[in-house]
Formats: sequence, C-alpha cells, structure tokens
Amino acid sequence: MNTNQQQNNAFEEKRTDAELEYQYDPHELILEGMEDSEPEPELIEGLPAPDALTPADRYLELFEHVQMSRIFADSKTFPDCAPKYDPLDILIHYRRRKRSAQFDLTKFVHDHFYLPQHHESFYVSNPDKTLTEHIDELWPVLTKMPQQHMPHSSLLPLPKPYVVPGGRFGETYYWDSYFTMLGLAESGRDDLLRDMADNFAWLIDNYGHVPNGNRTYYLSRSQPPVFALMVELFEEDGIRGAKRYLDHLMKEYQFWMDGAGSLMPDQAYRHVVRMPDGSLLNRYWDDRDTPRDESWIEDVETASKSSRPANEVYRDLRAGAASGWDYSSRWLRDPHRLASIRTTQFIPVDLNAFLYKLELMISTLSHAKGEELTALAWQKKAEVRKRAIHRYLWDKTAGVYRDYDWRRQRFGAFTAAAAVPLFLGLSTPEQAHLQAVALRQLLLTQGGLVTSMVESGEQWDKPNGWAPLQWMAIVGLNNYGEETLATEIAVNWLTTVKNFYSLHHKLVEKYDISGERARPGGGGEYPLQDGFGWTNGVTRRLLAMYGHLLAD
Repeated sequence: MNTNQQQNNAFEEKRTDAELEYQYDPHELILEGMEDSEPEPELIEGLPAPDALTPADRYLELFEHVQMSRIFADSKTFPDCAPKYDPLDILIHYRRRKRSAQFDLTKFVHDHFYLPQHHESFYVSNPDKTLTEHIDELWPVLTKMPQQHMPHSSLLPLPKPYVVPGGRFGETYYWDSYFTMLGLAESGRDDLLRDMADNFAWLIDNYGHVPNGNRTYYLSRSQPPVFALMVELFEEDGIRGAKRYLDHLMKEYQFWMDGAGSLMPDQAYRHVVRMPDGSLLNRYWDDRDTPRDESWIEDVETASKSSRPANEVYRDLRAGAASGWDYSSRWLRDPHRLASIRTTQFIPVDLNAFLYKLELMISTLSHAKGEELTALAWQKKAEVRKRAIHRYLWDKTAGVYRDYDWRRQRFGAFTAAAAVPLFLGLSTPEQAHLQAVALRQLLLTQGGLVTSMVESGEQWDKPNGWAPLQWMAIVGLNNYGEETLATEIAVNWLTTVKNFYSLHHKLVEKYDISGERARPGGGGEYPLQDGFGWTNGVTRRLLAMYGHLLAD
C-alpha cells in the first residue's frame, strides 16, 4: 500500500466471528478537505465543441441578456423556448430594438418565442388509484411523440415515441431512461421499450454517442453509458434480437475511448486516462468549456467564486452534469463549496463499471454472431478493466469502492455509487460482503439508501435518496447473496414512496430519507420535480418484487 492510500484510510477493519465492523473518521472517509496547490496541467487537451448550434450559439448577446436578467425563474426555460420565426431574424430585430429607451426584454421574448410547457402540467392524479395504477396511467402522460418538435427549437427530433422524466425535463435523458424502462417492462409496455432503444441507436448513428438528453445543448456530453443494459433489458428472445445493436454498442465504446491509443502514463484525453501502470480507465467529460445553456447564470456565479480560470470551472461543472450526479460532494475538493469542483480529475467507480458491462456485452453479441476472435478480444478488454478497477478503485483498507483522484493519486469519497460494481457483477464475493457491511453501517436509513455521508446542500448528497441508486444496490446485493440487506433497502424505499404518494398523490424526483416520515428532497439548482420517470420505473419494478412485504 502506498503512502497516499494510507493517508486516505476510511476506517480501520476489525474482524469478529459474525462479520466485519469498522472504526472510521468520517472526515477522512468523505474528502481530503480544502483546495490545495494544483498539479501540472494535462498534457493533452480535449476536442473543440460539436458543430450543432445551441441557443447560446444562436442568440449570442440576446441569450446572455435574457439569462443574466433572470426574466425566468429557471435558467432552463429560455434554452427550451422555440422561436416563432427564423432565429437570425430575431437576433437582428433584438439588436435594433434594444437601443430604444422603451425596450422591454421580457415582452420581446414573449413576442418572439414560444415558452415550453411542462409535459404533465394538465394531469390531475386520482387519489383513489393505487400506486401501481397511478404509475401505469402516467406512462401515456409522460410520452412524447415524434411530431412534437417545433422548428429551430433546441429539441433534437427523434424518430419514435419516448418517455420524458416530467416537470422541467421535457426531453428524454440517457441514463434516466434505463430506469424508466424497468417500469415500462413491468407495465407490459414492450412497444415503448423498443421505441426508446431504437431512438438511442438512432442518436448513436447520427451523433456518434448518446447525448445527455435530446437537446442541442446536450450534444457535447453524454451520461452514464447504459445502452448495453437497455438492450439486455428488453430483449425477451435473448441475444438473437440484440445482435442488430452490436455496431451501435461498438460505436458508443469508440466515443468513450477516443484518443486512448496516443496516451502515455498519467496523460488524459477527453474521457480516457492512462494510469501510471499503463492501464486505461475513464472519467466524465464535456467537449465545451463555457457556461451550460440550461444553467448559465448559476455557472457564471459559481466560476466567479473560484480562483481558477473560469473555463476550467465550466468544464468541470459540465462533466459533473455528464455524470448524472449534478452535483455531489464526490466531485468537490471542499464538500461545501461547488466552486471547488474537479470532476475531470476523478476516475468514477460507477462509470468504469458501466464500461466494463459494455465491453462484456460486445463480447457476448460478437460470440452470438460467430465472431469468436472478436468475442475473445472484448472479453480480454473487460478483464483488463476489471483488474484496473480493483487496483485503483478498491480501497483495501476500508473494504469499499471509492472514486480515485488520478491527479492527486488518492481516493475520493465513499458514496452509494460503490454499489454499481455489485450491480454489474465485477466484485468478488468477499468484496461484495465488505461492501454490504459498509452500505448498512454508513448509508442505510429508514427510508432507503442515502446517497452519501455528506450534507453539502447539493442534491446528490445526504439526506437525499434516489431511485436508480436503490435499484442498483438492491440488484447488486441480491447478485451476491446479500438478500437480507437488499430486502431491507427495497422495503424502506417503497415505504418512502408509498407514504409520500398517500399524502401528496404523486411521485417525485428524489426524497429526503433522513427521518421517519417521507419528505420531498431538496438541494441543487432547481426546485423538486414531479413526474417522475425513473422513480416511476424503479418503484413499479420493486412493487412487483417486494410489494407483498409492505405494511397496509
């Protein structure tokens, strides 16, 4: 064990006859503290942004004027507006009119743009419906049709129907959709399963990857790569039908591994980092280094609080959004200061587990097509990644998976992301047991599995619980015979969702699971959202598995 690992011990292991117990310093387990001096910059820079025009690209100073003026409560509103006529004409008109003393920016925007509508805004839930009935009735409400795309909008047209999360999120999101699809499968909506998988395959064909969401301003980044899991989920006839997606899986893999062949140890390019031993692991990345269109003012304000160059802060904020954990103390030098974000310096345990699954799926489908040498090559890639994950992301002293700060060569925080290797089957039985002990002792609450040990004010931290993290932990623990803890998490989570539904007749994006009563989750850049795609999907699936254990 090297010195840096010794400095990052999460807690000391003590063996008893029954199980493993830990003593630990929570401050050490969380993060290393405040910002310190920066190492040398990376030797290889990222690519320039894609060609697709975002609203910030199209409207230039008009876009900045609207965002900085805060004429909308939510920074995402204006990027989602559709112009009533040609965007260039609107910009020219703005440049002429803004000089007038009578110019009214709010009126100008309302005169020249259609404002977005929340997709489920006219839906009224029936309190007499059971939770299962409520979720099944919501699928049509949250489904968007291909023809619902206005010209010159930031929305990227898709060829087939798709399910949106709800609330402010009127587009489909990459990793959200997998957890939504779990519920669609349980509801018997095989039509939507295939439509959504085909849409993601179409995005890969057209853009080389699955964007964060189907908006132009999401094209410069992706999200956790779960397309392989989608293909696996909806193919009831096994790998025979899935073979048609093999080329898409390979193309997505190329996106994540672009530039890997040119890297020397301790170099990084886009999503790839070559580790000191020569192995390759991945990080989250965004090809742009400007404020996000959908959070423009928030990003500008965050960057103003950092001593780093603004473009570096923007890049890390964008990479944090690509992670799906936007935002969490796991990306921060100072757990209580978003401006200390360093997403691109972390090797995330969940991302690399997802890429391990992608490599295995390509191997499986290659074997199904009779391409044995190709299948063996991809199997070897997966095994090499597994060894690298266990070398750099498994903390032997703490007995947990943790992210790794490759720039400072030390472990990051312990979070619920540590359950993903169990979910994807790359742990040993001993590692799985140690992980189960840590999850029970550090993250289990009466409401489910809390996201982290840190109460930072960010939404992907304590006290919030999120549906996808519950699902991956439950399945992962079951994979390794830890059924008791899996059941406890499932029942606790379903009780949270059920109790909240009985009070408010809706499901929401996240929940505060720190207390005895179900409460709405908080933190982050925007208000709590109703709907809600992945909560519906995970809850629907878990009700079928564990609903009989719930109290009446």
